Amino acid sequence: MLRVLLAGGGTAGHVNPALAIAEIIKSHHPDAEFCFAGNPNKLEAKLIPQNGYRFEPIMVEGFQRKINAQNIKRNVKALYYLCSTGKQAKKIIKDFKPDLVIGTGGYVSGPVVRKAAQMGIKTAIHEANAFAGVTTKLLSKKVDKIMLTVKETKNLEPSVMSKTVVTGLPVRQAFELKSKAEAKSELGFAENEICILSSGGSLGARVLNENIARLLKWYQDNGVKVNHIHSYGTYTGYSNYVESLEEQGVNVKNNKRLIVKEYINMPLCMAAADLVITRCGASTLAELEAVGRGAILIPSPMVAENHQYHNGMVLQNAGAGFVFEEKDIKENTIIDKVSELINKPEKLEKLSENAAALHISDTNDRIYNAIKPLICTD
Repeated sequence: MLRVLLAGGGTAGHVNPALAIAEIIKSHHPDAEFCFAGNPNKLEAKLIPQNGYRFEPIMVEGFQRKINAQNIKRNVKALYYLCSTGKQAKKIIKDFKPDLVIGTGGYVSGPVVRKAAQMGIKTAIHEANAFAGVTTKLLSKKVDKIMLTVKETKNLEPSVMSKTVVTGLPVRQAFELKSKAEAKSELGFAENEICILSSGGSLGARVLNENIARLLKWYQDNGVKVNHIHSYGTYTGYSNYVESLEEQGVNVKNNKRLIVKEYINMPLCMAAADLVITRCGASTLAELEAVGRGAILIPSPMVAENHQYHNGMVLQNAGAGFVFEEKDIKENTIIDKVSELINKPEKLEKLSENAAALHISDTNDRIYNAIKPLICTD
Protein backbone atom coordinates (compact mmCIF):
# COMPACT_ATOMS: atom_id res chain seq x y z
CA MET A 1 0.00 0.00 0.00
CA LEU A 2 1.31 3.42 -0.99
CA ARG A 3 1.96 5.81 1.89
CA VAL A 4 2.50 9.53 1.22
CA LEU A 5 3.53 12.21 3.70
CA LEU A 6 2.86 15.82 2.71
CA ALA A 7 4.26 18.89 4.44
CA GLY A 8 3.30 22.48 3.82
CA GLY A 9 1.38 25.21 5.52
CA GLY A 10 1.09 28.61 7.08
CA THR A 11 -1.29 29.86 4.40
CA ALA A 12 -3.98 28.40 2.13
CA GLY A 13 -1.54 28.88 -0.74
CA HIS A 14 0.58 26.08 0.70
CA VAL A 15 -2.17 23.91 2.20
CA ASN A 16 -4.58 23.74 -0.76
CA PRO A 17 -1.95 22.47 -3.24
CA ALA A 18 -1.03 19.74 -0.75
CA LEU A 19 -4.68 18.68 -0.49
CA ALA A 20 -5.01 18.78 -4.28
CA ILE A 21 -1.90 16.63 -4.76
CA ALA A 22 -3.28 14.08 -2.30
CA GLU A 23 -6.50 13.89 -4.33
CA ILE A 24 -4.53 13.47 -7.56
CA ILE A 25 -2.55 10.57 -6.10
CA LYS A 26 -5.71 9.04 -4.64
CA SER A 27 -7.38 9.03 -8.07
CA HIS A 28 -4.61 6.68 -9.25
CA HIS A 29 -4.11 4.80 -5.98
CA PRO A 30 -7.48 4.59 -4.20
CA ASP A 31 -6.07 2.60 -1.28
CA ALA A 32 -3.17 5.00 -0.63
CA GLU A 33 -2.72 6.36 2.89
CA PHE A 34 -1.86 9.99 3.57
CA CYS A 35 -0.43 11.96 6.45
CA PHE A 36 0.09 15.71 6.63
CA ALA A 37 2.69 17.44 8.79
CA GLY A 38 2.07 21.04 9.75
CA ASN A 39 2.18 23.74 12.38
CA PRO A 40 -0.50 23.12 15.05
CA ASN A 41 -1.09 26.87 15.34
CA LYS A 42 -1.61 27.55 11.63
CA LEU A 43 -4.37 27.10 9.06
CA GLU A 44 -3.35 23.55 8.19
CA ALA A 45 -4.28 22.30 11.66
CA LYS A 46 -7.90 23.12 10.80
CA LEU A 47 -8.10 22.38 7.08
CA ILE A 48 -6.36 19.00 7.02
CA PRO A 49 -8.62 17.24 9.58
CA GLN A 50 -11.67 18.89 7.97
CA ASN A 51 -10.74 17.07 4.77
CA GLY A 52 -10.48 13.75 6.58
CA TYR A 53 -6.72 13.34 6.67
CA ARG A 54 -4.33 12.44 9.45
CA PHE A 55 -2.49 15.49 10.79
CA GLU A 56 0.81 15.42 12.68
CA PRO A 57 1.95 18.66 14.37
CA ILE A 58 5.47 20.01 14.13
CA MET A 59 6.43 23.31 15.74
CA VAL A 60 8.39 25.56 13.41
CA GLU A 61 8.52 29.31 12.82
CA GLY A 62 10.29 31.45 10.26
CA PHE A 63 13.00 33.98 11.06
CA GLN A 64 12.09 37.66 10.76
CA ARG A 65 14.50 39.76 8.69
CA LYS A 66 13.44 43.16 10.00
CA ILE A 67 15.12 43.69 13.35
CA ASN A 68 13.09 45.17 16.17
CA ALA A 69 12.32 44.17 19.76
CA GLN A 70 9.29 42.09 18.84
CA ASN A 71 11.05 40.27 16.01
CA ILE A 72 14.09 39.52 18.15
CA LYS A 73 11.78 37.64 20.52
CA ARG A 74 10.18 35.84 17.59
CA ASN A 75 13.59 34.87 16.22
CA VAL A 76 14.67 33.47 19.59
CA LYS A 77 11.53 31.32 19.58
CA ALA A 78 12.17 30.29 15.96
CA LEU A 79 15.72 29.25 16.86
CA TYR A 80 14.41 27.20 19.80
CA TYR A 81 11.95 25.39 17.52
CA LEU A 82 14.63 24.89 14.86
CA CYS A 83 16.77 22.92 17.31
CA SER A 84 14.00 20.34 17.73
CA THR A 85 12.42 20.17 14.26
CA GLY A 86 14.79 17.48 13.05
CA LYS A 87 13.79 15.15 15.89
CA GLN A 88 10.10 15.94 15.40
CA ALA A 89 10.31 15.27 11.67
CA LYS A 90 12.22 12.01 12.17
CA LYS A 91 9.60 10.74 14.64
CA ILE A 92 6.73 11.54 12.25
CA ILE A 93 8.53 9.81 9.38
CA LYS A 94 9.44 6.71 11.43
CA ASP A 95 5.90 6.37 12.76
CA PHE A 96 4.15 6.78 9.38
CA LYS A 97 6.80 5.04 7.22
CA PRO A 98 6.07 6.94 3.95
CA ASP A 99 7.12 5.78 0.50
CA LEU A 100 7.15 9.38 -0.70
CA VAL A 101 7.38 12.78 1.00
CA ILE A 102 6.15 15.93 -0.78
CA GLY A 103 6.63 19.52 0.36
CA THR A 104 4.37 22.33 -0.87
CA GLY A 105 6.07 25.29 0.78
CA GLY A 106 6.00 27.16 4.04
CA TYR A 107 8.56 26.80 6.81
CA VAL A 108 7.18 23.46 7.96
CA SER A 109 8.04 21.68 4.72
CA GLY A 110 11.76 22.34 5.18
CA PRO A 111 12.63 20.05 8.10
CA VAL A 112 10.25 17.29 7.02
CA VAL A 113 11.43 17.00 3.43
CA ARG A 114 15.09 17.47 4.41
CA LYS A 115 14.92 14.70 7.02
CA ALA A 116 13.14 12.35 4.59
CA ALA A 117 15.88 12.89 2.01
CA GLN A 118 18.53 12.18 4.67
CA MET A 119 16.71 8.92 5.51
CA GLY A 120 16.80 7.79 1.86
CA ILE A 121 13.09 8.30 1.17
CA LYS A 122 11.96 9.61 -2.22
CA THR A 123 11.08 13.31 -2.06
CA ALA A 124 9.47 16.02 -4.21
CA ILE A 125 8.53 19.66 -3.76
CA HIS A 126 6.00 21.93 -5.47
CA GLU A 127 6.74 25.65 -5.83
CA ALA A 128 3.55 27.70 -6.28
CA ASN A 129 5.14 31.08 -6.96
CA ALA A 130 6.99 32.54 -9.94
CA PHE A 131 9.86 33.42 -7.60
CA ALA A 132 11.03 30.36 -5.69
CA GLY A 133 10.95 30.76 -1.92
CA VAL A 134 13.82 30.19 0.49
CA THR A 135 12.53 26.76 1.49
CA THR A 136 12.37 25.60 -2.13
CA LYS A 137 15.88 26.85 -2.85
CA LEU A 138 17.28 25.12 0.23
CA LEU A 139 15.58 21.83 -0.59
CA SER A 140 16.16 21.87 -4.35
CA LYS A 141 19.53 20.11 -4.17
CA LYS A 142 18.23 17.37 -1.87
CA VAL A 143 14.93 16.32 -3.47
CA ASP A 144 14.32 13.96 -6.39
CA LYS A 145 11.79 16.12 -8.24
CA ILE A 146 10.89 19.84 -8.33
CA MET A 147 7.44 20.80 -9.64
CA LEU A 148 6.95 24.41 -10.78
CA THR A 149 3.77 26.38 -11.38
CA VAL A 150 5.20 28.54 -14.18
CA LYS A 151 8.12 28.24 -16.56
CA GLU A 152 9.22 31.76 -15.57
CA THR A 153 10.62 30.48 -12.26
CA LYS A 154 14.29 31.23 -12.89
CA ASN A 155 15.87 31.89 -9.50
CA LEU A 156 16.91 28.27 -8.94
CA GLU A 157 20.50 27.17 -9.42
CA PRO A 158 21.29 25.76 -12.89
CA SER A 159 22.48 22.52 -11.29
CA VAL A 160 18.95 21.58 -10.17
CA MET A 161 17.03 22.57 -13.32
CA SER A 162 17.25 19.05 -14.74
CA LYS A 163 15.00 17.93 -11.88
CA THR A 164 12.30 20.51 -12.60
CA VAL A 165 9.03 20.08 -14.45
CA VAL A 166 6.36 22.71 -15.09
CA THR A 167 3.07 21.29 -13.83
CA GLY A 168 0.93 24.35 -13.12
CA LEU A 169 -1.09 24.73 -9.93
CA PRO A 170 -4.19 22.63 -9.24
CA VAL A 171 -7.45 24.60 -9.38
CA ARG A 172 -10.72 23.56 -7.76
CA GLN A 173 -13.17 22.05 -10.23
CA ALA A 174 -15.81 24.56 -9.09
CA PHE A 175 -14.00 27.27 -11.09
CA GLU A 176 -14.82 25.53 -14.34
CA LEU A 177 -18.50 24.71 -13.83
CA LYS A 178 -20.44 27.84 -14.85
CA SER A 179 -20.44 30.04 -17.92
CA LYS A 180 -20.32 33.82 -17.58
CA ALA A 181 -23.96 34.13 -18.66
CA GLU A 182 -25.09 31.51 -16.12
CA ALA A 183 -23.15 33.14 -13.30
CA LYS A 184 -24.43 36.65 -14.07
CA SER A 185 -28.00 35.39 -14.20
CA GLU A 186 -27.62 33.61 -10.84
CA LEU A 187 -26.32 36.83 -9.27
CA GLY A 188 -29.13 38.90 -10.74
CA PHE A 189 -26.97 40.82 -13.23
CA ALA A 190 -27.77 41.49 -16.88
CA GLU A 191 -25.65 39.45 -19.30
CA ASN A 192 -24.79 42.44 -21.50
CA GLU A 193 -23.55 44.66 -18.64
CA ILE A 194 -19.97 44.68 -17.38
CA CYS A 195 -19.35 43.01 -14.04
CA ILE A 196 -16.24 43.69 -11.96
CA LEU A 197 -15.07 41.53 -9.06
CA SER A 198 -12.66 42.75 -6.38
CA SER A 199 -11.19 40.96 -3.40
CA GLY A 200 -8.19 41.28 -1.11
CA GLY A 201 -8.33 37.65 -0.03
CA SER A 202 -10.15 35.94 2.81
CA LEU A 203 -8.98 38.45 5.44
CA GLY A 204 -9.24 41.46 3.14
CA ALA A 205 -6.67 44.13 2.33
CA ARG A 206 -6.63 47.80 3.30
CA VAL A 207 -5.40 49.06 -0.07
CA LEU A 208 -8.12 47.12 -1.91
CA ASN A 209 -10.88 48.27 0.41
CA GLU A 210 -9.85 51.92 0.24
CA ASN A 211 -9.53 52.00 -3.54
CA ILE A 212 -12.74 50.08 -4.13
CA ALA A 213 -14.59 52.54 -1.87
CA ARG A 214 -13.38 55.36 -4.13
CA LEU A 215 -14.29 53.36 -7.22
CA LEU A 216 -17.85 52.65 -6.04
CA LYS A 217 -18.30 56.35 -5.23
CA TRP A 218 -17.02 57.22 -8.71
CA TYR A 219 -19.59 54.90 -10.31
CA GLN A 220 -22.40 56.57 -8.41
CA ASP A 221 -21.27 60.17 -8.85
CA ASN A 222 -20.78 59.74 -12.59
CA GLY A 223 -23.73 57.50 -13.42
CA VAL A 224 -21.48 54.63 -14.52
CA LYS A 225 -23.56 51.49 -15.09
CA VAL A 226 -21.30 48.71 -13.88
CA ASN A 227 -22.18 45.72 -11.73
CA HIS A 228 -19.59 45.23 -8.99
CA ILE A 229 -18.94 42.47 -6.46
CA HIS A 230 -16.54 43.26 -3.62
CA SER A 231 -15.34 41.00 -0.82
CA TYR A 232 -13.88 43.16 1.94
CA GLY A 233 -12.67 40.29 4.12
CA THR A 234 -13.27 38.77 7.52
CA TYR A 235 -10.68 40.79 9.43
CA THR A 236 -12.45 42.48 12.36
CA GLY A 237 -11.12 45.89 11.35
CA TYR A 238 -13.35 45.78 8.27
CA SER A 239 -16.56 44.74 10.02
CA ASN A 240 -18.12 48.18 9.49
CA TYR A 241 -17.09 48.48 5.85
CA VAL A 242 -20.61 48.63 4.41
CA GLU A 243 -21.66 51.22 6.98
CA SER A 244 -18.60 53.34 6.17
CA LEU A 245 -19.51 53.23 2.48
CA GLU A 246 -23.01 54.41 3.26
CA GLU A 247 -21.58 57.25 5.36
CA GLN A 248 -19.46 58.29 2.34
CA GLY A 249 -22.64 58.52 0.30
CA VAL A 250 -22.36 55.18 -1.53
CA ASN A 251 -25.75 53.49 -1.77
CA VAL A 252 -24.93 49.83 -1.09
CA LYS A 253 -27.90 48.31 0.72
CA ASN A 254 -30.50 49.30 -1.88
CA ASN A 255 -28.35 49.04 -5.00
CA LYS A 256 -28.98 46.00 -7.21
CA ARG A 257 -25.74 46.64 -9.07
CA LEU A 258 -23.57 46.13 -5.98
CA ILE A 259 -22.79 43.05 -3.92
CA VAL A 260 -20.54 44.03 -1.02
CA LYS A 261 -19.91 41.25 1.52
CA GLU A 262 -17.13 40.05 3.79
CA TYR A 263 -17.11 36.64 2.10
CA ILE A 264 -18.35 35.54 -1.34
CA ASN A 265 -18.71 32.41 -3.47
CA MET A 266 -15.49 33.00 -5.38
CA PRO A 267 -15.97 30.44 -8.20
CA LEU A 268 -19.44 31.84 -8.97
CA CYS A 269 -18.37 35.49 -8.75
CA MET A 270 -15.23 35.01 -10.83
CA ALA A 271 -17.28 33.25 -13.50
CA ALA A 272 -19.58 36.29 -13.65
CA ALA A 273 -16.76 38.84 -13.83
CA ASP A 274 -15.45 40.59 -16.92
CA LEU A 275 -12.56 42.06 -14.90
CA VAL A 276 -11.03 41.13 -11.55
CA ILE A 277 -9.17 43.42 -9.13
CA THR A 278 -7.15 41.37 -6.67
CA ARG A 279 -3.88 40.40 -4.99
CA CYS A 280 -1.31 38.16 -6.70
CA GLY A 281 -1.35 34.95 -4.69
CA ALA A 282 -0.41 31.95 -6.83
CA SER A 283 -3.76 30.20 -6.32
CA THR A 284 -5.73 33.32 -7.26
CA LEU A 285 -3.76 33.78 -10.47
CA ALA A 286 -4.18 30.10 -11.39
CA GLU A 287 -7.92 30.56 -10.93
CA LEU A 288 -7.92 33.65 -13.16
CA GLU A 289 -6.18 31.63 -15.86
CA ALA A 290 -8.54 28.66 -15.48
CA VAL A 291 -11.61 30.88 -15.87
CA GLY A 292 -9.94 33.20 -18.37
CA ARG A 293 -10.32 36.64 -16.78
CA GLY A 294 -8.17 39.73 -17.16
CA ALA A 295 -7.14 41.50 -13.98
CA ILE A 296 -5.87 44.58 -12.23
CA LEU A 297 -3.29 43.16 -9.84
CA ILE A 298 -2.03 44.72 -6.61
CA PRO A 299 0.70 42.51 -5.10
CA SER A 300 1.03 42.40 -1.36
CA PRO A 301 4.33 43.95 -0.24
CA MET A 302 4.18 41.95 3.00
CA VAL A 303 5.35 38.61 1.58
CA ALA A 304 8.73 36.94 1.42
CA GLU A 305 11.00 38.17 -1.39
CA ASN A 306 8.13 40.17 -2.92
CA HIS A 307 6.99 36.99 -4.68
CA GLN A 308 3.48 38.30 -5.40
CA TYR A 309 4.98 40.99 -7.63
CA HIS A 310 6.79 38.33 -9.65
CA ASN A 311 3.57 36.27 -9.87
CA GLY A 312 1.65 39.27 -11.19
CA MET A 313 4.31 40.16 -13.74
CA VAL A 314 3.81 36.77 -15.41
CA LEU A 315 0.27 37.86 -16.28
CA GLN A 316 1.25 41.42 -17.19
CA ASN A 317 4.00 40.21 -19.52
CA ALA A 318 1.49 37.90 -21.19
CA GLY A 319 -0.97 40.75 -21.73
CA ALA A 320 -3.43 39.28 -19.23
CA GLY A 321 -3.34 41.95 -16.54
CA PHE A 322 -1.92 45.17 -15.14
CA VAL A 323 0.29 45.23 -12.04
CA PHE A 324 0.23 48.22 -9.68
CA GLU A 325 2.49 48.13 -6.63
CA GLU A 326 0.98 49.71 -3.53
CA LYS A 327 3.68 52.37 -3.35
CA ASP A 328 2.74 53.59 -6.85
CA ILE A 329 -1.04 53.79 -6.38
CA LYS A 330 -2.44 57.31 -6.26
CA GLU A 331 -6.01 58.33 -5.45
CA ASN A 332 -7.30 57.84 -9.00
CA THR A 333 -4.97 55.11 -10.27
CA ILE A 334 -7.49 52.27 -10.08
CA ILE A 335 -10.41 54.46 -11.15
CA ASP A 336 -8.50 55.59 -14.26
CA LYS A 337 -7.59 52.03 -15.28
CA VAL A 338 -11.14 50.75 -14.70
CA SER A 339 -12.53 53.69 -16.69
CA GLU A 340 -10.17 52.90 -19.56
CA LEU A 341 -11.09 49.21 -19.64
CA ILE A 342 -14.87 49.49 -19.35
CA ASN A 343 -14.83 51.94 -22.24
CA LYS A 344 -12.83 49.49 -24.35
CA PRO A 345 -14.64 46.15 -24.11
CA GLU A 346 -12.43 44.73 -26.86
CA LYS A 347 -9.41 45.31 -24.60
CA LEU A 348 -11.17 43.53 -21.73
CA GLU A 349 -11.87 40.60 -24.04
CA LYS A 350 -8.23 40.44 -25.13
CA LEU A 351 -7.04 40.42 -21.51
CA SER A 352 -9.32 37.45 -20.84
CA GLU A 353 -8.12 35.59 -23.92
CA ASN A 354 -4.50 36.06 -22.88
CA ALA A 355 -5.26 34.87 -19.33
CA ALA A 356 -6.95 31.72 -20.65
CA ALA A 357 -3.93 31.04 -22.88
CA LEU A 358 -1.76 30.76 -19.75
CA HIS A 359 -3.92 28.03 -18.21
CA ILE A 360 -2.34 24.57 -18.00
CA SER A 361 -5.38 22.34 -18.42
CA ASP A 362 -3.61 19.04 -17.72
CA THR A 363 -2.04 20.04 -14.39
CA ASN A 364 -3.33 16.94 -12.60
CA ASP A 365 -1.77 14.63 -15.18
CA ARG A 366 1.51 16.55 -15.12
CA ILE A 367 1.74 16.31 -11.34
CA TYR A 368 1.06 12.58 -11.30
CA ASN A 369 3.50 11.94 -14.15
CA ALA A 370 6.16 13.91 -12.25
CA ILE A 371 5.87 11.80 -9.11
CA LYS A 372 4.96 8.46 -10.72
CA PRO A 373 8.60 7.39 -11.22
CA LEU A 374 9.17 7.98 -7.50
CA ILE A 375 6.39 5.63 -6.41
CA CYS A 376 6.27 3.04 -9.20
CA THR A 377 9.46 1.03 -9.43
CA ASP A 378 8.24 -1.67 -11.81
